Amino acid sequence: MRLPPPLLGAIAIVATKNHVLLARRANPPDAGLWGFPGGHVELGETALDAAARELFEETGVSARPVEYLTNIDVLLRDDRGTVIRQFLLAAVLCDFERGVPQAADDVQEAAWVSHQQVRAGTLPMSERVAWVMDLAIRRNHARRA
Repeated sequence: MRLPPPLLGAIAIVATKNHVLLARRANPPDAGLWGFPGGHVELGETALDAAARELFEETGVSARPVEYLTNIDVLLRDDRGTVIRQFLLAAVLCDFERGVPQAADDVQEAAWVSHQQVRAGTLPMSERVAWVMDLAIRRNHARRA
């Protein structure tokens, strides 16, 4: 069986002083889980631009992409542990511009979630959400110092 090649995706991290913008996914692989808005990078599009586009498509929120924060490897495995799909997600720090989060596209819900709630793990979340959020908070603090 020939597997598809790895895919490049981008996620938008919009963190304010007390909140972060999250979306609850409607479709697999993370259906029902809260995470950062994002999706596939289109041919000829930068991951920075893709993050801002996907953010707007999924939540109606506009933000300016600032910089890359990190990359996240996502390996989907079958019941035997064999990798069946692979994604590389570029986490993009974005500055909020305008909009009220509303679920659209392949998102069930979109909302500003407090940093405290993310760290407490009270919502079902995708992997590394709290870690990436904290990275964004530290980067924002350094940019504004």
